[in-house]
Amino acid sequence: MKISRRSAIRRFGIAVGGTVVVPRLSFAQSPAFRLATFSADVTVPVGHGMMGGAWLSKSVADPLFANGIVLMGAGAPVVFVAVDWCEIRNDALTRWQEVLAEAAGTTAERVMVCAIHQHDAPVADLEAERILRARKLAGTVCDLEFHERAVHGVAAALRASLKSAQPVTHLGIGQAKVERVASNRRYVMPDGSIRFDRTSSTRNAFAIEAGEGLIDPWLKTLSFWNGEEAVAALSGYAVHPMSYYGSGEVSADFPGIARARRQRDLPGVKQIYFSGCSGNVTAGKYNMGDRTNRAVLADRLYQAMVSAWRETKRHPLTTVSLRSTTVRLEPRDGPGFTVADLEKKLATETKPFQQCLAALALSWRKRADAGHRISIPSLDMGAAQLLVLPGEAYVEYQLAAQRERPDSFVLVAGYGEGATGYIPTEKHIVEKDPNLGDWWWLAPGAEPRLLAAIREALNRAKL
Repeated sequence: MKISRRSAIRRFGIAVGGTVVVPRLSFAQSPAFRLATFSADVTVPVGHGMMGGAWLSKSVADPLFANGIVLMGAGAPVVFVAVDWCEIRNDALTRWQEVLAEAAGTTAERVMVCAIHQHDAPVADLEAERILRARKLAGTVCDLEFHERAVHGVAAALRASLKSAQPVTHLGIGQAKVERVASNRRYVMPDGSIRFDRTSSTRNAFAIEAGEGLIDPWLKTLSFWNGEEAVAALSGYAVHPMSYYGSGEVSADFPGIARARRQRDLPGVKQIYFSGCSGNVTAGKYNMGDRTNRAVLADRLYQAMVSAWRETKRHPLTTVSLRSTTVRLEPRDGPGFTVADLEKKLATETKPFQQCLAALALSWRKRADAGHRISIPSLDMGAAQLLVLPGEAYVEYQLAAQRERPDSFVLVAGYGEGATGYIPTEKHIVEKDPNLGDWWWLAPGAEPRLLAAIREALNRAKL
């Protein structure tokens, strides 16, 4: 069977000359599932809080996007969206779920939202911003009015996409190793001592020379197909998505560059990227922070995307179900993190970012103390599962999820509910991981609870 040049590009991810022959797929009945893809610009304006209010935006290096899918045919629609923001927390996450659910004609529980976690991007926490505004403080986490416009802009794009939803008959699964990008924050010195100072960029010779440490080296790509035509590709990799940051430039950083390049390769196949569990995984071993290295890291990620596409194998899509559970994670309550201590930091003499950190902590405490439980959703498609975990979960949780279903293709998106901050293992707490400072809002003891929730989400169907 001869296929067009356009079809060949969508199938193989490269332009080829002449005629390409692929096996014809046959279907006993009409496809049961449909897929819509959407994208919307969510770039913050100049003067907006960045990384939770650590600094303000001054210019736009490249735009930020929300990219997603709507999968229909298994009861109410299921939405998955990955956002070029640092975090989406507390009532901001609820707002995304509610507004997108209304646009998709589904329920909030069936809307899976994750941030990609670039640092040259905003943190969204509406209650934290209201706390700061009520006290007329200088600190600012996010612009409430902009947030509402952004969420409704994404909803409008989602709603419009439903008109062009396509049948999907097959899943594609493929993976490839990413070379010379990820390394664990934790490394061992020549004298056997343990260090945790390998951040997103480093010039520390010991951190550069040490091994990569514990990482998940695989970029995984899940694709949706209408017969022989690819419709969308979701790619995930566990690494902090930063090359350099903090100067006031808004940027989707090296994952945004790789994604855009892949989209140019395959204009008819929606490209969506998400960050895996990478609270303790950075590019530090391979990144000294030079501005030119952003393109280098982007190319390495891009090459893995191309390789994963070439390795993709298709499987009939015959079943879709949403598996979900909730977990109670206790808020941190030691010195400096009691409600009284946090309230004391909300003072005019406190530095603006410290004000923001206190407001973020109080926003989470308010929900946690009211009994809020964090949702752990998993989209089960037979041959593959897509799981969303909260916060800056350490890579150990991603690897544990994959071990839970060794018979399947498990993709794990981190940075769902961002309110937790870092989610370390108990081992990291015992080893006194110094990253567990002001961006760690959980009490010790979260590890067994989250692991139990992962097992339940991956193995129990919830109607």
